[in-house]
Amino acid sequence: MLQGHVTLAGLDAAIIGLYLLAVVALGLFASRKATTATDYFLAARSSTWPTIGLALLASNISSTTLIGLAGAAYAAGIAVYNYEWMASVVLVFFCLFLLPVILRSQVYTMPEFLERRYDGSIRLYFSGLTIFLNIVVDTAGTLFGGALMFKLILPDVPLWQIAGLLALAAGAYTVAGGLKAVLVTEVVQAVILGGASIFVAIFAFDKAGGWDAVMAAVPADKMSLIRPADDSNLPWTGLISGVPLIGLYFWCTNQFMVQRVLSAKNLDHGRWGSLFAGLLKLPVLFLMVLPGSAAILIYPHLDRPDLVYPTLIFDLLPVGVIGLVVAGFLAAIMSSIASTFNSASTLVTMDFVRRFNPDVSQASLVRIGRITTVTFMVLAVAWVPVVENLTDTLWQYLQAVLAYAVPPVVALFLAGIFWRRANVAGARAGVLVGLLAGGWLFHGVQIAHSIQLHFLLAATLLFFISLAAVIVASLLTAPPPAEKTETLMWTRADYDAESTALAGRPLWQNYRVQAVALLAMTAVIVWLFR
Repeated sequence: MLQGHVTLAGLDAAIIGLYLLAVVALGLFASRKATTATDYFLAARSSTWPTIGLALLASNISSTTLIGLAGAAYAAGIAVYNYEWMASVVLVFFCLFLLPVILRSQVYTMPEFLERRYDGSIRLYFSGLTIFLNIVVDTAGTLFGGALMFKLILPDVPLWQIAGLLALAAGAYTVAGGLKAVLVTEVVQAVILGGASIFVAIFAFDKAGGWDAVMAAVPADKMSLIRPADDSNLPWTGLISGVPLIGLYFWCTNQFMVQRVLSAKNLDHGRWGSLFAGLLKLPVLFLMVLPGSAAILIYPHLDRPDLVYPTLIFDLLPVGVIGLVVAGFLAAIMSSIASTFNSASTLVTMDFVRRFNPDVSQASLVRIGRITTVTFMVLAVAWVPVVENLTDTLWQYLQAVLAYAVPPVVALFLAGIFWRRANVAGARAGVLVGLLAGGWLFHGVQIAHSIQLHFLLAATLLFFISLAAVIVASLLTAPPPAEKTETLMWTRADYDAESTALAGRPLWQNYRVQAVALLAMTAVIVWLFR
């Protein structure tokens, strides 16, 4: 069992070092042609579906994901997988309704879309919120989780220095090449990550006595996706309400993820890549969640659930394989960090700099993007010691902010895309009411505990409060001008036009057939583990 720190064999250390150098070199090589803003921030809008799908997966799986999924399965059961399979459902919705409207608008950022549909104040609010959540919560958490893992290997090196090295490695090619460099490296990192996860799953199940032994010995409530309404971790009521709501924000509106799809060479590749990502999310149950369930049999008395994943790696795997798996863990860290740095720099450059200085040159935009990326690298590393000193409760508060901050944004996107009457007055009312109601719910649920409501249900309530504010304020004021709705909404005419275009295509190229197949596979997995 894992004790304090581990000593890497020379072969393992060589594999990790070689991987790190190879990925940085690959990213720098891919950086050669990033000369315009479109090249740097959207990879020249030339990405194909395999690249988009693998990049979405690599961006999504971070160090906190790997440690968190296995740890949650060990401590509370596999219900944590509900967030993973719900991504497939959300991505189908995204491909059918939101993606065609967003790509048609030719925006650089998702906040820019909100400006087109509403006005600039909404853009600035959403952009600032996204930057805060990505840097202060997501990147800091990823760096902290990754540094904790490597602290086991390098016990004498301060945590902030390990985090700094991780940020520098990912930031080097991100600064140089922007999204193109990030996408190229993410494809490789997704493959390495998948291979590493297969190794961990195989060795974990073998040590636990095999699949049948795990299924028979682990308590039934820990092997069920559908939990009772009074479940403290993930009740079924939250599964059908709050989980898809947060999924809509993360996969459909968050620049961190959607930027990969914005780089698609056309709508077909954007859709195919998104659905491919949804398909890649399904094996996460077997490769990243259930190994945590197997650990219940192997290590029944671990002090902390977040030790499950490191223990499986360093206690079970042979020399050589440890190096490959740690390289996969490093891939998860670097891809997530690089994605965040690039999306945050895109938001600052395009939503703030270009908006207030529209005549700035393409070369200046790229230079500003690079300077912004370096700045965020420094800020993220500087924030890690703060995270290290936070109490568990305070860190949970920061992470819980997501559930109380994003429902109003989701309400704005859905109202804007599906309801022609939604206007800027409604959007501002939705944001203002959402902020006030979100603050009240956050204090009552998370801090004072005066409101007994699961955070997923609180998020759902906040969404409907914000949506109601959008509707009421929009109806009380003048309708939006035609240019705010003409090409920025999904309509039945869009659906009919696509039906005609799809009629002559092979079934394997029909995104609707692909979507139905993905939903069917998702339903089978949920049914088997219900």
